Amino acid sequence: MKIAIIDYGAGNIKSIQFALNRLGFEGILTNNPSEIRSAEKVIFPGVGEASSAMKKLKSSGLDELIPTLTQPVLGICLGMQLMCNHTEEGDTKGLGIFDTNIVQFSNRVKVPHMGWNTIYNLQSPLFQGINEKEYLYLVHSYYAPLSKNTIANTIYEKEFSSALQLNNFYGVQFHPEKSGMVGEQILKNFLNL
Repeated sequence: MKIAIIDYGAGNIKSIQFALNRLGFEGILTNNPSEIRSAEKVIFPGVGEASSAMKKLKSSGLDELIPTLTQPVLGICLGMQLMCNHTEEGDTKGLGIFDTNIVQFSNRVKVPHMGWNTIYNLQSPLFQGINEKEYLYLVHSYYAPLSKNTIANTIYEKEFSSALQLNNFYGVQFHPEKSGMVGEQILKNFLNL
């Protein structure tokens, strides 16, 4: 199976490659549009700041490519946030795949929200074989509010979307590649879609 990991200089790339290797798959790191288009699965990672990440996507034309993909696409952390309409981080316009806006946690809680937290209200084949209230690893200061695209919830200050889905596009706020066996099962479920 050809798995493309989108390389735009804002990634937790190595840990994703290692997680895929543990599952017996190889992920190719690429920003080549035809390579991404021809992949059976696409992973859109992201660690860092939204506005600079978006500039990198635009400079390589990936901002126009990603929303047109028809195979299963998995956005992780900042990748998921950039798939939304807008993020407060750097007042950044997103790719507009998920019809929601990313907002910042208030100063009443410690940010970033960092560490293990539970996911629940699981509503997608992405979570096949995953129990409600499993723990996954998160690091983020901004979040997606609950919306019609929400397929999993988490609570930190308030309930938010820990996963989103629209058609072939999936996004997860947590890091499956850093979330042990549960995270690996979610990655495996994505590869089996």
